[in-house]
Amino acid sequence: MSDHTHPHTDHAPSRARALGSRWLGIGLATVISVVTLGLGLTGRLNLYISPESVWFACAAAVVTLVGAIWSCTLPLGDEGDHGHDHGHDHGDVSETDAAPRSPRRALAVASTVTGGVIASGVVVAALVLPPASLSVELAMSRVGEQTALFAGADDVTLGVADTSTFGVGDWASVFATATNTAAYDGKTVTLTGFVTPTDADEVNLTRLVITHCVIDAQPATLPVTIDAGEFDTGQWVEVEGTIKADADGSLHVEPNSVTPIDEPQDPYEY
Repeated sequence: MSDHTHPHTDHAPSRARALGSRWLGIGLATVISVVTLGLGLTGRLNLYISPESVWFACAAAVVTLVGAIWSCTLPLGDEGDHGHDHGHDHGDVSETDAAPRSPRRALAVASTVTGGVIASGVVVAALVLPPASLSVELAMSRVGEQTALFAGADDVTLGVADTSTFGVGDWASVFATATNTAAYDGKTVTLTGFVTPTDADEVNLTRLVITHCVIDAQPATLPVTIDAGEFDTGQWVEVEGTIKADADGSLHVEPNSVTPIDEPQDPYEY
């Protein structure tokens, strides 16, 4: 009689494991896909990845949702069925299930639960918290980590760059790598960024530049002749001015006008 009652006592734990597996797989993937599509449709996905990658992320989210819908047509627990025959030799299964769990299996279960809780927390945070650009503090903490070398750095070094479309990142490459700085003296610029302090009584115009996503974001900074107390740190401004070459060969921006503005919808350069 005991052999026939064991499958019923194991039904609830098995169902719980199946539900947990489905949430960790299909559930989390579905939520992330919905969030991705929502951000893509509202134009806020640019706060996390470069514009060139938005279409790929949205396409992947659609494919994931289609797969999730299809998987929901399967009976609960079938996604973990690898084709084994579970319909025979119940006596052996009972003995195996009755054996105490090994420490390794207990550790695996604990790791899975911990990872599931963390992943669920991240997904819930993505749903609850509004998308936001990277903080000014992060940009300031990364200043000086490496020499600014952004798009067009090779052209700058060769002295053949067309500066008419340069942003803060491009000019940061000029300031860092140009060997003939006099060639850029007198160039007019219109640049947008936020104010960050320097060690001297001056300020930098700063912009975060990303290649693929915010994980690889690096700050591009340009020295601007502005009174350090004129603007608060983090204030977004539009600077119209001229590039000036100093006697020692260094470059800086001499502004004709500095206008405070709100943070732009797309705060990054690429």
